[in-house]
Amino acid sequence: MNKKQFLMIGLLTVTCTCLKAQNDALPVYLDENQPIELRIKDALSRMTLEEKTRLSYAQGKFSSPGCPRLGIPELWMSDGPHGVRAEVNWNDWGYAGWTSDSCTAFPALTCLAASWNTELAGKYGKAIGEEARYREKDVLLGPGVNIYRTPLNGRNFEYMGEDPYLAAEMCVPYIQGVQSNKVAVCVKHYALNNQEVWRGHIDVQVSDRALREIYLPAFQAAVQRGHAWSIMGSYNKVRGVHATHNELLNNKILKGEWGFDGCVITDWGAAHDTYQAAMYGLDIEMGSYTNGLTSEAEFGYDDYYLGKNYLKMIKEGKIPMEVVNDKAARVLRLIFRTSMNSQKGFGSMNSEAHEQTAYEIASEGIVLLKNQSSKKKAALLPIVPEKYNRILVVGDNATRNLMLGGGSSELKVKRFVSPLEGLKKRLGNRIEYAQGYTAGRPIYGNAENIPQSVMDSLRNDAIEKAAKADLVIFIGGLNKNHYQDCEGGDRLSYGLPFGQDELIEGLVKANPNVVAVIVSGNAVEMPWNNQVPSIVQSWYLGSIGGDALADVMIGKVTPSGKLPFSYPVKLEDCPAHHFGQLSYPGDSIKEEYKEDILVGYRWYDTKKIAPLYPFGYGLSYTTFDYSKPAATSKTLTATDSLQISLKVRNNGTVIGKEIVQLYIGDEKCTLLRPQKELKKFCKVELNPGEEKEITFSITPDDLKFFDDRQQKWTVEPGKFKAYIAASSADIRGTVQFEYK
Repeated sequence: MNKKQFLMIGLLTVTCTCLKAQNDALPVYLDENQPIELRIKDALSRMTLEEKTRLSYAQGKFSSPGCPRLGIPELWMSDGPHGVRAEVNWNDWGYAGWTSDSCTAFPALTCLAASWNTELAGKYGKAIGEEARYREKDVLLGPGVNIYRTPLNGRNFEYMGEDPYLAAEMCVPYIQGVQSNKVAVCVKHYALNNQEVWRGHIDVQVSDRALREIYLPAFQAAVQRGHAWSIMGSYNKVRGVHATHNELLNNKILKGEWGFDGCVITDWGAAHDTYQAAMYGLDIEMGSYTNGLTSEAEFGYDDYYLGKNYLKMIKEGKIPMEVVNDKAARVLRLIFRTSMNSQKGFGSMNSEAHEQTAYEIASEGIVLLKNQSSKKKAALLPIVPEKYNRILVVGDNATRNLMLGGGSSELKVKRFVSPLEGLKKRLGNRIEYAQGYTAGRPIYGNAENIPQSVMDSLRNDAIEKAAKADLVIFIGGLNKNHYQDCEGGDRLSYGLPFGQDELIEGLVKANPNVVAVIVSGNAVEMPWNNQVPSIVQSWYLGSIGGDALADVMIGKVTPSGKLPFSYPVKLEDCPAHHFGQLSYPGDSIKEEYKEDILVGYRWYDTKKIAPLYPFGYGLSYTTFDYSKPAATSKTLTATDSLQISLKVRNNGTVIGKEIVQLYIGDEKCTLLRPQKELKKFCKVELNPGEEKEITFSITPDDLKFFDDRQQKWTVEPGKFKAYIAASSADIRGTVQFEYK
């Protein structure tokens, strides 16, 4: 038992003893055998107005108070979505210097999405929840489920891709896994936080249809299916009002339509108005500074918008008590579910099981984009060690600790296996290393300027060594520096930074046997795509990602990841960029989502623009055959379901996993609809020569669209087509049916 737990038990004991002596019975709010709503009602009846309002704002950078007089404990929160952040000081952002706060870094959520494995998502959540519980955190700030709208968004690596269905299916088991530890998720960033530039004030204008069909479904699934206990409001404005205290988002949709019974928590410093915060759904205000945004005074938390001004407005009668009680009830509900829950256990940290989970996610999320072969020349991957005497590894990301930088995603890890280390373990003295380029130090909010002479020297050295090697493995891409994959700023261009394009082209000219490994949470421009025979999309793979990457490259693990977003050839092909500056990044005040519902593959399909690599795409070291799909009926009614079955066969000589995707297209509609939309998927493992049958069930809900004319979800009678696919561009079979 640690000190905090001992003191908490002592406090509860004293409280219970005193109250029991007074009332000759255990108070209802302390009795975990009582229904939670009765406990909340009882607690509220005992609290003063000041105690109720004090629940709703921070007491430190990552904690909010409970009610000490009643023995109701505080809430402790922590970044992050893919690892529990190191401890920071009470009242500033400096690291506290603990020696016991190193964590397991799990792969970034983009990698999880690329696995298309819902079972792994549950394991991920359970493992990170155990680490949060061990560190005595009550709220884990994640997962992020914002939609991938532009490849320039610096925070895309924290999210789950461009498709709302995929994001929803992957986030629900993650949430359930975390909360099984009695640690609350805080699903973020609600809503429409799809860029980092001007994030604090940009006013997003979006249609009701796009809001409902694209940007909200993952949040809705998190609430209604995942039963998330808290939601984080985003920085941006939506239709003129900041999202964190937005009546439409919080009161009407989240708490009204969806029945959310948890807490809305600000992003740090995202509140801007006391009355709106009180009336429009904000429950807990956290902040970067003591007025929530701009100034700091030691322990001045009463200056928060939900601090003394909130209390003053209540006493003046401007805010009704029913609002105060609802807000306090939501915070109490969160406390009873987490910090005051005797079933919460102790958790665990940096266990072998956690590392194994991180390894599985990383190895299943890696995507093989290209692996060229011919009759005269075999593919470079998987690497056959005996074929090569000298293997040159090139690139800053081969050795870089990619858990550093990035803002709130920065992690202090107990163990870090780099790609170079992973490859050396498996390929030994064959491996030689050349840096090739440098990205500078991982400094949050700043990009280090690298002298051109340094870049030229590193590039020339690598090219010279490449000419003498048998195989070249380039490991580059992005990192968590400012203007790359980093909170607080978007990328400045679609191309690779630090002269990497020039370096790659030089390597290929010197040696045709080049494997390019792109480490990123975003698509990148690939002007050298046709020149490089083998390309791997890696991600931020976490503590032991180097082992996972190496095992995929040598064939110990057959790659099975598929892209959770489309790879456009050029930035102008991306829908957010097609309509000019007002569509992205806006004019610094307002931004209009002019592509509407045509996000990602929906745009490329409808506009007949070929992406470089499509959504849902990924190669394997084996091949899979799909049989002709068959349906149980040619019609579907409002009360029916329709089953579509097919068989998948592994044609190769190695075990492999295939992700079978089902899209549905409406052949004729009174409103514009995409050619097709993802509605189901299944990841299946097959031994060499093995065949398995897969069955998908289709219901009328899978056919619906949001009709903004009627403000409701609906489906029109008519013909539909189900597409069985290996990617959004690789259709293996179709089934036509009619909805009556």
